[in-house]
Amino acid sequence: LRHQYHNGSAGLGGNDDAGQMSAWYLFSALGFYPVAPGSTQYSLGSPLVKEATLQFENGKTLNIKALNQSNKNVYVKSVMLNGKKLEGNFITHNALMSGGTLVFQMSNRPSK
Repeated sequence: LRHQYHNGSAGLGGNDDAGQMSAWYLFSALGFYPVAPGSTQYSLGSPLVKEATLQFENGKTLNIKALNQSNKNVYVKSVMLNGKKLEGNFITHNALMSGGTLVFQMSNRPSK
């Protein structure tokens, strides 16, 4: 932080657009991203992590798992929330905040 964020001739070399780049990376690595501001929907994508746990202020916990994930298995075959298959390529904010387990089944082939 001391080397990248200063008011020298390089400007703000460590500036990540007021947190937007790091927020994008974090959401995308988890497998979902809030694409449209003001919307309650998050677009589903291919998670980078194999497992993560989010603890929310409401006391709920969301466990995220990417089964069969590898350098070759980068395609999402299916997504389940608490044992129920999600239809479509999005999940709502309320569904995430309700906690439980979000499971991405990964594959080496794209879905049709």
